[in-house]
Amino acid sequence: MAAGLWHIREVSVLNIRIKFQKYGVMKFIGHLDMMRYFQKAIRRAGIDIAYSGGYSPHQIMSFAAPLGVGITSDGEYFDIAVNSTKSSRESIEALNCAMAEGVSILEYKKLPDTAKTSMSLVAAADYLIYVKPEYAPSFLPQEELQGKIQEFYKGQPEILITKQTKKSQVEMDLKQFIYQMKAGDTPEHASGTLFLRVCTGSSNNIKPELVLETFCQFCGLTYQPAMFQIQRLEVYAKSDEIPVKGEKEQKAYRDYMAQLKASYEKQGKHVPEFLPLGALGEDIP
Repeated sequence: MAAGLWHIREVSVLNIRIKFQKYGVMKFIGHLDMMRYFQKAIRRAGIDIAYSGGYSPHQIMSFAAPLGVGITSDGEYFDIAVNSTKSSRESIEALNCAMAEGVSILEYKKLPDTAKTSMSLVAAADYLIYVKPEYAPSFLPQEELQGKIQEFYKGQPEILITKQTKKSQVEMDLKQFIYQMKAGDTPEHASGTLFLRVCTGSSNNIKPELVLETFCQFCGLTYQPAMFQIQRLEVYAKSDEIPVKGEKEQKAYRDYMAQLKASYEKQGKHVPEFLPLGALGEDIP
């Protein structure tokens, strides 16, 4: 076979991180279909996306953390590579003109050339879980909910559950993967609202449904998935995780974090353990 058939022309590309919302009927569209949707929408928007080489070139695109069917979100991310680009504002406008109802583009940011993919950086995610209005009378009122959360999350040294894997059942301590759990405080969802920050990523990925089911069992309630609407609020990377490759770039990030730490200490605060994935990029003027 001629070696030239496998030659891929090297092209200088820009790394872009896009943040979007998913709501309404689009919550019923699965992850693979969302990928196909964005592939077409990006072409319609005129984004100069880069393609891989070889016999079957495809758009260079990767998503941070797949969203379950039926879950809405205010903080979804995916990365693309582009050959050229307009400003962040112009690109957001072009993309939103190509979006169907139920998807909105929020951010379009340039990443360093040596940036790691969002998929490899994901460490945590925030969720708001609320009881649908028609089920509200059968769930705990907000004032009682707060007390039950205290007993469940802070009142137990560990939360042991049996998790089913592909090959066997494994006992695990769920508590170590729950970073925050509290009663939510939103005027539009006055009854039965929870806020969760849980471990999310390739190694340990805790679904909010698992926490919710375990909590319902603790409260002596029957877990009814249809009772709840789950909304993802944000996806995070660990602030101490260096999001770039290359010695020079890694040193620059460590210097940046040292300056950020000093700034926080002057205010009597600590650097957040997690940073939104969008905070690792910058707007294009």
